[in-house]
Amino acid sequence: MVSSISTKKRTRTAGVFSEASTWRAFGAGWRPLWAGFQQNGFSVEWHDFQCDSPLELAGTFHPDSVEICLNVDGNAEFDLGGRRQELPPGSATFYSAGREPLAARRLPQQRHQFVTVEISRDFLKRRFAEAKTGLHPQIEALITDKKNISAISEVRRLTTDQQRLIPTLQNSPVPGPGRGVWFESKVLELMAEFFFVAVTDEFFCERQRRVASERVNKAVGILRDNLAEPPDLLELGKRVGCSPFHLSRTFSQEIGVTIPQYLRQLRMERAAELLLTGKFNVTETALEVGYSSMSHFSQAFCQTMGCCPNLYPLVKNSKLKRT
Repeated sequence: MVSSISTKKRTRTAGVFSEASTWRAFGAGWRPLWAGFQQNGFSVEWHDFQCDSPLELAGTFHPDSVEICLNVDGNAEFDLGGRRQELPPGSATFYSAGREPLAARRLPQQRHQFVTVEISRDFLKRRFAEAKTGLHPQIEALITDKKNISAISEVRRLTTDQQRLIPTLQNSPVPGPGRGVWFESKVLELMAEFFFVAVTDEFFCERQRRVASERVNKAVGILRDNLAEPPDLLELGKRVGCSPFHLSRTFSQEIGVTIPQYLRQLRMERAAELLLTGKFNVTETALEVGYSSMSHFSQAFCQTMGCCPNLYPLVKNSKLKRT
């Protein structure tokens, strides 16, 4: 991971777009998993980095393409014509940069982990030539419009299958010549999941699920921004627009753990980051994440991270050296 980077514009070499110069400063924080955009019409990349200032991403978008982002960790923001959209951890979306400027940035002081799948418009046309109905309106417009359009799709939670897919993409089980076919099959799976709209008579139910997911995403963002003094359940419900009971039940259904359990996980992850910087001792770290009792903090940290906070930097650094 790197702590800072200056924003660079996307570059072209001999008329061919390249985003490598933007990501090169991140070293291993940017890893092309399948770099076949020019030859095959798609590429897959893994990102894992931290930045001290907002990182502008618009210059990394391939022209005449659509990009799927599977966002594991870190917050991103998009802006298109004044329409602002947030991409919180554990969520996904797709977007394309065309005639209208599409602003995109990663927020500072966070660890960012995400997969991007870039797909060319020509690849879309070939694969969806026979798709007469059911295409997402943004994809249909991208295929039929003579010029590339700018668009941002709705944000959705990462499914369990998508979460499991991410580490598999990082460690392809298929050797050598078969990797291209394997990666294409995974890209096609994601295209099928993201680029089609289900035709259903249960529109109201779909809307209810979408609203519930949006509320949970908002609650997650509020908790992340207020680790030291998080709002209680009543206040959290007010801020996301529903009753505390409904939020508690919906949160558990969407995330798989209760709000207190999730908050503790967030606090311990942040505490681990602070301890690794070497700038905070255990007491200071505990206070930063909202613990006034050192015994309660140490117990929670040990249960979550597998060792006591005093030893965590040594254990973590030792593991990194071995790898």
